[in-house]
Parts: sequence; structure tokens; C-alpha cells
Amino acid sequence: MPKGVKAAVIGGVFAVMVGGAGYAGYNIVSALNDDGGSGAASVKTGPPSADEIKEASAKFFAAWQKGQAAQAAMYTNNQTTAEPLLAAYGATAHIENVNITPGAATGATVPFTVKATVSYENKSKPLTYKSELTVVRGKTTGRALVDWQPSVLHPQMKAGDTLVTGPSASPEIEAVDRNGTVLTKERYPSLGVILDTLRQRYGDKAGGTPGIELAIHHQAEGVADTSLLTLAKGRAGELRTTISASAQAAAEKAVKKFAQSSVVAVKPSTGEVLAVANNRKDQFNAAFEGEVAPGSTMKIITAAMLIDNGVTSMNGPAPCPPSATWQSQTFTNLKGLQPNENATLANSFMRSCNTAFIKLIDEKPLTDSSLTQEAQDRFGLGQNNWKTGIVSFDGKIPTVSGPDRAANAIGQGQVQMSPLNMASVTATAVTGTFRQPYLVSPKLDDRELATAKGLSASTSSQLKQMMRLTATQGTAAQAMAGLGGDIGAKTGSAEVDGQTVSNSWFTGFRNDVAAAAMTEEGGHGGTAAGPIVAAVLRSAG
Repeated sequence: MPKGVKAAVIGGVFAVMVGGAGYAGYNIVSALNDDGGSGAASVKTGPPSADEIKEASAKFFAAWQKGQAAQAAMYTNNQTTAEPLLAAYGATAHIENVNITPGAATGATVPFTVKATVSYENKSKPLTYKSELTVVRGKTTGRALVDWQPSVLHPQMKAGDTLVTGPSASPEIEAVDRNGTVLTKERYPSLGVILDTLRQRYGDKAGGTPGIELAIHHQAEGVADTSLLTLAKGRAGELRTTISASAQAAAEKAVKKFAQSSVVAVKPSTGEVLAVANNRKDQFNAAFEGEVAPGSTMKIITAAMLIDNGVTSMNGPAPCPPSATWQSQTFTNLKGLQPNENATLANSFMRSCNTAFIKLIDEKPLTDSSLTQEAQDRFGLGQNNWKTGIVSFDGKIPTVSGPDRAANAIGQGQVQMSPLNMASVTATAVTGTFRQPYLVSPKLDDRELATAKGLSASTSSQLKQMMRLTATQGTAAQAMAGLGGDIGAKTGSAEVDGQTVSNSWFTGFRNDVAAAAMTEEGGHGGTAAGPIVAAVLRSAG
């Protein structure tokens, strides 16, 4: 966080407090805006016309360009919030000589380009970026007004964010991969937020010196500043990561083929993260922080539970009927899956038969907590103690009773995972040893990594063989086709409330690489997430 941000935030809060304290006075002013009553006999209704959109945006742009924060804010539907941010644009961010060029409106949305200069202590650099605004009708005044969002000021800003120019609190880093290749945001866009976080956490440990920059300071605690423009470079300290540049490049390319996709690859023998990529508009690192139902990829853990508790084995019985009822809730299989009352666990696993797993979860000695214990004790999940080097989610497999106990067993119900979690599950399954994934060596900051018992040699061998069958003869065969070496996989699709199409999940391994991917509303596991994982395994295996 650049120095000076505290004063800016205090100034912003003060402005809000004054607006709240002078409530009656504010109402008089806001009568010119959205919320004040004008007492007029009638006000305009309906969407703003093209002329109104052009006029409202032009007035806003003109005031903004001149640094007239109060005037510009009056052309928005939220003057109290807009004014301090517009004022800070010049005062705290030190952005001057602003020139705004609007583009052709699409409906009520007006795109525009900002060209300006950032100047701080005799150092100046040009700043150019694109953003957009939307013009709406004021609810009480009927005036055409700019719908105020922080993203109007800069497209990467969100509620609570502040633009600041000054000396950076964290020295710059030159992040490198496991072989010394430099990792940059430009070459590896998915690493942008991650590199910012690594800089915040490890900049002072990498030996660098701070520079001067324009940055977005985020309100959320622990979220790294987003650097927008460097006016004066500090000396970057080298920070070695576990990333493989070749695997990262493949991951970046693979997720671009499917919107709202995320993938993680790890090295099972060490726990090192080889690649992490996201294709999302919101910049959220869903690959590490996502909390969503994993669908049938969860059957890896459920199968381990069944084997470890002596319920069945790879070649033991796991009948696959058309439907299965658990405590009044009926579960079925994916459309087109043929029932098989004589199926083994391996057969039901490779074909991803839901009913086979539902039928077995009430067998003794299983209890409501058996799946939770298996996930925690064997796979190191759900205890909120992973220390990867950046923010990450450890998985959630709660102890439940009723229908959700059955749903959890097939990766629905209350189970939540991230691609990182499922890549780790695969790594544990194929090696028998839980090794907590990490992106930066724990030696750098003496972090204590999470531990777990892991799996017996017998259970690991059976899981690995079932995943091999799935990759060569089962639901993952099409996605994994053409991959050489020792391969295995598990598909999954997870239904989510409010979605018409299920999320696509896929996890697999090739030699000493395990990967997992998730595509929101991607459908079956082999359709979207499968090709992403296969592409990463092909490059890194």
C-alpha cells in the first residue's frame, strides 16, 4: 500500500461523515440529484433518451476533466460516494491534465478513453486506460444521471477502493519460476493478482527497495494493492516460486477456451504448485479460493472411505441401480448411464455411477462423520490450516445427517472444494501421501505446512488403478485420449441452484503431475474441464 493512503481514507470517511451529519443540508443539495424531492408536479420516467445520455455523460466528463469533483458528482446518482473519490483522483492519486474521449454509446452505456498524466515529486508519466459508464433516470427527480460505480473512475476499482500515488509500502519483486524464468503479468495474465499478493507478502523478504507508483488500494484486509503505473522503479528482489513456466503457459492458453474456468497443477511428489490459471472477468482467484460443489470428482474421497472402512474394494461389489433412495430423497444417474446390478466399485467409479455410492454409504461401520474424517485425516482437507504462500481455501466436508449425507458422497450437498483442493486429492490418491500444496517455499518465512496421515499402500493402489481405468475406458477417456505415460482421471458435474447447466469438473494425473479444473456452467466433466486438464498434463507430464 503506497504511503499516504491512510490520510486519503480518513479524508474519504470525513467527507462521508460530514454528509451524514449535515443530513438536512444534504437533502437540499441532493434535490439537484437523485434522491431529493423537487416538489415539481411531474418528473420524467422511463429510460433516458439518446440525447439525454449524451448530455449527461458530456457534463460529467467536462467537470471531471477540469478537476471539479463536486460538480462532477452532482451529475451522478450518488453524490456522497462519488465526490470524495473524484476529489482523490487529483489530490491523492496526483492525476492531472485529464482528457476524456467518449465512444459511441450502446444503449445507455457510454465507453470512454482517459488520457492523463500522473505526477509525483518531479516524476511524471502518461496514463491511458478505457472504462465505461451507464446513464440512468433519477428515481425522484427524473433527471438523466451517471450511475455511479467506482469502476467509472477506473475499470479495476470496486467499492471501498482508493486510487493512490506515492512510495510503495512493499518493494517490487521479480518473481521467477522453478528454473529461473521471469514471471510477468503481461506474459501470464492469470498470475496478475497472485504476483501482487506475493509482492505484498514477500517484497520485504526478497531484498528489493520500494519505488513510486499509482496503485489501487483495496479496502479488504489482506488484499494486495493493484499497481497501475510505475513512475520510478525500485530495485526488485528476486522471489523464486514453484511455478513451471511451461505448465503455466499451457494453463493460461487452456482456460481461455472456456469462460469462467480455473485450473491448478501440482507435483504429487513434493506438493509444489506448477501452474494456476483463471479465465474470469472478476479477477477472483477461483483456482485457489473457489468454494463450490465438486460433483463426482468427490468420489475419489468417497471410494477411499469405502475401502478404508472395509465396506468394499476395487473389485468388490458396488451395484449400480437406476435409482437409489436415502432417507426419502431419490438419487439418479446421468442420462444414458446403463444400470448394472453386478458392478464392482471400479466399474461404478469409472462410469461415475451415483447410485452405487449412495447405496453403500449406509453400510456399517460408516457414520455421519465418516466422510469428514476421511477427508481430514487422509487428504488433509477441511481444517483451515493450509499455508500455500497466498490466500487459499482448504475445502469443506462437514458432518451432516439426512439427505445431505448421501449428496455429500457424490460431491453435492454441503461439500465445497476448489481446483487446488481436487488437484491435491488426486496427488494424495496416487502417492498415498498428503503433501500440502504450496506456491512459495515455507523456508522463506518459516511457515508450518499442514499434515495428514495419508492413505495405506493398498488404498492408494486401488484408487490409482480406478483412475487409470476411468482415463482409458471410462468417462474421462475422450478428454485424456492421446496422452502417454502413466495417466488417470475422474470426471464430475455439479448442479448449482439457479444454474440451468451444471459446473464441469475434472481431475487427473500424468506421471508426477496432478491437475484439476472447474468450468462454471461447462456441463459434463469431460466437455470443458477435461480438455483444460489434459492440455496442462500434456505440457507438464
